[in-house]
Amino acid sequence: MARPALLHRLPSTPPALMRRLAVAAVIAQGGIAVTGSVVRVTGSGLGCPTWPECFPGSLVPAPHPEVAGLHQWIEFSNRLLTIAVVLVAGACLIAAFATRPRRARLTSLALVQPLGVVAQAVIGGFTVLTGLVWWSVSVHFLVSMVLVWLGMQLVDAASDGDGPPRRTVPGAVRGLIATSTVVFAALLAAGTLVTAAGPHAGDADTPRLGIGVPAAAQLHADLLFAYLGMLVALGFTLAAVRAPSRLRRRYVALIVAVVAQGALGGIQYALGVPEALVSLHVLGAALVTVAAAALWSATTERPQAAVSAAAPVASEPQPALADLN
Repeated sequence: MARPALLHRLPSTPPALMRRLAVAAVIAQGGIAVTGSVVRVTGSGLGCPTWPECFPGSLVPAPHPEVAGLHQWIEFSNRLLTIAVVLVAGACLIAAFATRPRRARLTSLALVQPLGVVAQAVIGGFTVLTGLVWWSVSVHFLVSMVLVWLGMQLVDAASDGDGPPRRTVPGAVRGLIATSTVVFAALLAAGTLVTAAGPHAGDADTPRLGIGVPAAAQLHADLLFAYLGMLVALGFTLAAVRAPSRLRRRYVALIVAVVAQGALGGIQYALGVPEALVSLHVLGAALVTVAAAALWSATTERPQAAVSAAAPVASEPQPALADLN
């Protein structure tokens, strides 16, 4: 008899464990974006000026007359955190493969996480080798937000059944949420332009985007108001169609996150973009991404598949002959 494949010999993954690993993936992907912002605001982006080595001939920081030791260790520590992200992403994939019954959507979403980490490593290396050119930093951040979004889809997929998907709101409402998501993506991209034009390049010698902070911030603010306007319209729409409570709770969470992030951005701009608030703003962007992804995910339910009518049913115990007399 042929021996079963290795993955089939793994113990079945409980849904609760799969969900915890997916939550860990979301935290890891968002966390690495926040620590990356710390690298940038401390001017440590070129603390390790080569990749994958820190310095030519050395994987770890080494004394160097032109690079401060603190900058080296800040950048190197951020690279080390990638190992934790890799471990979490790999655990998600193994757990998804071990889920019984195996679900294609769950496995695909889990596969995205390690592939995304590999892509981010390549993008990060390119960013360092090109001297932190602004658009490569923007791409690095935006890919992190995509991975956070997909990680949140993985969180919900961990609790899904294997039945056919069922929409919780009409198609027009899903269309409105999808459109608002596109505006949100543009809002994130505009935020990276503010960063590219601002003072925190990651290195003092890195050229900045020439449009200036006021113009970039105005574009960012305009898109924020557009997004908020769409969310207000969505709120009335959800009430009109009597959306499920789960969807309405996630909508409220998104509104709170967006308003808090907008207020933080205004304070940040008024105070001249202090370093600590930059990292808090990156954290806020990750939280808004989680909330927006959770809202989208709640527009679809995937219940357990119905038991076939042809399936054998346990027979009820029959009374003894003596009981019939």
